Formats: sequence, C-alpha cells, structure tokens
Amino acid sequence: MPGAPARQKTARCPRSIGEDAGDMDLSAIGSQLLVGLSRSMILFIISSGLSLVLGVLRVPNFAHGSLYMLGAFTAFTVATALGGGPGGFWWAVALAPLVVAGICLLVERGLLQAIYHREHLMQMLLTYALVLIFSDLVKLIWGVEYKSLMPPPALTGAFTFLGTSFPRYSLFLLIVGPLVAVALWLFLNRTRLGKICRATATDREMVDALGINSKWVFAAVFVLGGWLAGLGGVFMAPTVNIVLGMDHSIIISAFLIVVVGGLGNVWGALVSALIFGVGESFGVLFWPRFAIVFPFLIAAVLLIIRPSGLLKSVW
Repeated sequence: MPGAPARQKTARCPRSIGEDAGDMDLSAIGSQLLVGLSRSMILFIISSGLSLVLGVLRVPNFAHGSLYMLGAFTAFTVATALGGGPGGFWWAVALAPLVVAGICLLVERGLLQAIYHREHLMQMLLTYALVLIFSDLVKLIWGVEYKSLMPPPALTGAFTFLGTSFPRYSLFLLIVGPLVAVALWLFLNRTRLGKICRATATDREMVDALGINSKWVFAAVFVLGGWLAGLGGVFMAPTVNIVLGMDHSIIISAFLIVVVGGLGNVWGALVSALIFGVGESFGVLFWPRFAIVFPFLIAAVLLIIRPSGLLKSVW
C-alpha cells in the first residue's frame, strides 16, 4: 500500500507532460507565425523599392541591400543622438529614410544616370562597386561592433491571447506593411507622378516628347526606392543586431521576392514576401538544419509553377 500513491503519480505524469508539450507546440507555432508575418512586412517594404527601380530604371541595383543597412545604422545614430528616449525611434523612422533618400539622389545624379543606356553587365558592376563603397563607409563611421535599437515603450512587451504570446512590435509591423502597400499602389495608380513613372518605364522617348524630363523621373524613382529601403532598415533594426554585412542576405531575398511576385506588381511583392517570410520562419522551427536554403526551395518551386511570377508584371 505505501507504494500505491507513487505508482499513481507516475501514471499521471506522462499525460501531464504530453498536455504541456501540446500546449507549448501550439504556442510556438502561433508565435513563429507572427514572427514570419512581421518579417514578411519588412521584406515587402524593402522589395517594393527594388521592384520600382528594376521596373522603371531597368537597373539591377545590388546596392539596394546596402541602402537598407545604411537606414538601420542611421536609425541607431538618430535614436542615440536623442538620448534613446521614447521619441528616438519615431525620429529615426522620420529622418533615417530621408538620409538614405538623399544619398540615393547623389548616387543617381552622379553615377547611375551615365549608365542607363549601357548593358546590364556594366550596371551590375557599378552597383556592386557601390556595395563595397557603402560597406567601407559603414565601417569608417560606425565601426565593426554590432549596434542595437530598442522600439519605443508603447511597442515593447507582449500580450497573451489563447495562451500564445504576441509581441506588440510584431503586431505594429503587421499594420505598417499593408499601409505601405496601399499607399504605394495609390501613388502608382492614382497620382500624376505615379502614372508618369509607369509611362516612363514603358516608353521613355514618348514621355520626353511630351515635355516631361524623364531624367528627373528616373531620379525620383531611385530616391523613392532608396527611401523604402531605408524605411525597411529602420523597422528591421529593433528585431536584429545592426551589424556590418547585414545587407548580404537581404538583397538575395529581395531579388527573389521581386522575381517571384511579378516585376512592378505591388500586391505580387506583398504575396511573395508573405510566402517567403512565413516559409522561412517555419523552416527555422521545423527544419533548422535546412533553414538557410528553405527560401531558395520556395522560389524554385514557385518559379517552376509560375515562371512569369505569381501575379502579372505591370512594367
């Protein structure tokens, strides 16, 4: 009899552990889904800028990832200069993309406008040279030590829903991403400048014949693409270490998202980014050894099924 209670306790343990494990798995899946969705929003913001540049300028800008990196480092500097207070992050959101856009204007006017009519190989070499230049620039200004940026207090912490913890900052990104998509679509389809950008991508000579300076249209598109890259860098900064070389992986993902989604298609880029972000997130959860190649497998399968992209190219 003295041993009976021990046997009963042992018999109950597996069920209790199994129940806890099941709850933990559901919680992990829910959390990982939110992480993937929030990362998808940042990937979309960055990729939409690259899609604009590719669609209108026809320039494969390998330095787009470097602009994203500059946005993250500039955000750190702006927030630190303001003492790291609650308003530092919001000032970084406002100012860092503008700094990156200003750099883009100098690059476009000083370098890119001279190679628009050259073959893609020359364009690729120039933009890759910019990658090296920006990398050394970051090293000179910020050094090689990693930096970090905290979100404002209103976006820190998490709340629990159905036993799953949801970070407030991730939910904030889920709101910002679709807002950027809608704003970009309205700009391209409902504003005069947006329609001029689309016309320039289709027939630059006709736009010039109508008295519109296509050179400044190209400059405006490149600046807008850089602004989006910088904005993506600011939003990514609180979720990762801000470190030299962070541009390398993001540019590969951005190119894949643009190609898979459909060139110039805002909604295609959004859908493609969602597939990549969520797929990469669950790849880390279920197949961590193959997580690094998981996005490439997704891209290969999607391109086999839809070689022209998920949605129709609009440029």
